[in-house]
Amino acid sequence: MRFGTLNVGSMTGRGRAIADLMKSRNVDVLCVQETKWSGNKAKELGDGYKLIYSGAINNRNGVGIILLRAMKDLVIEVNRKNDRILWLKLAFKDFTINIFSVYAPQSGCSDEEKDKFWTDLQEEMEKVEDHEKCMVNGDLNGRIGRASDVISRVHGGTYFGEGSEAGERAIDFAITNDLVIRDTIFKKRPEHLITYKSGNRASQIDFILYRKRDQVEKQNCKVIPGDVTTQHRLLTLDVNIKVNQKQTNRRTTEKGIKWSKLGNSETKTEFREKVLQELERDIDDDVNVEEWWNRCSETMLRVGQDVLGENNGKILENKESWWFMRRSTAEDQAEKGG
Repeated sequence: MRFGTLNVGSMTGRGRAIADLMKSRNVDVLCVQETKWSGNKAKELGDGYKLIYSGAINNRNGVGIILLRAMKDLVIEVNRKNDRILWLKLAFKDFTINIFSVYAPQSGCSDEEKDKFWTDLQEEMEKVEDHEKCMVNGDLNGRIGRASDVISRVHGGTYFGEGSEAGERAIDFAITNDLVIRDTIFKKRPEHLITYKSGNRASQIDFILYRKRDQVEKQNCKVIPGDVTTQHRLLTLDVNIKVNQKQTNRRTTEKGIKWSKLGNSETKTEFREKVLQELERDIDDDVNVEEWWNRCSETMLRVGQDVLGENNGKILENKESWWFMRRSTAEDQAEKGG
């Protein structure tokens, strides 16, 4: 499963573009900031993506969480603190995960407003049950800088730029709540750490924080430059949670990619060329073997859906299976055939 966070600058006129971005990048849950929409509502964006948001009357700030169709029915609680803090609970079969979308005050805001934000966020965090999974995503408007021995338990050592006072507040929050700053764990080139870029100014101010005890589930965290916003960039986190699910007297329909179409030479050529184009565009010199394998697999599945299409699925009954969040159709087919 892939989580993401993005400061959108404004949701007005961008709903469909953001839904397309989530689809192309396989993002299942996207936290958005600076939506600039008023009210506490929910809105369909198209292609099954739904935005739950919280905004002020004056159309300032605003935060939201966009969910893939498969996730909408898993929402059991929505908490709209204000126009800077929104969080919800997703209840899966064996666990519950709490997802925060937050937008910290900018540098020009008063100290009082900044203090209120961190106090409010801590109060909301304390409402989360200790046994539940939890992640905090958003624009924290602060630079975390270099790690020290004191903060090494939450800071993995990878960073861009010098630290700031606002970044220290984020680190204090992480330490208090035993959260790891996921952006700092994976070794990346500077360009793949920058979440905000305007002219000659570049900084790392968007972060994803996850409970330290669950960090084994995290596969990769990376920045993906895009064209939906001109300054802020999409930050994603891949999560792999294995759940044992037994289905009894249950009939489900699963779609699969029409891999048999690769028997056609023209289709095979088109598939190969598109895969190579995407891999070349997304290449990263410092990527490890496991991440590179995952990236290749994701790309082939995405191109397979576009070029080959999907079948209508088939009915399974009394079938015990291992289910992985964000599990690929190819993996499903391999397991059933084995």
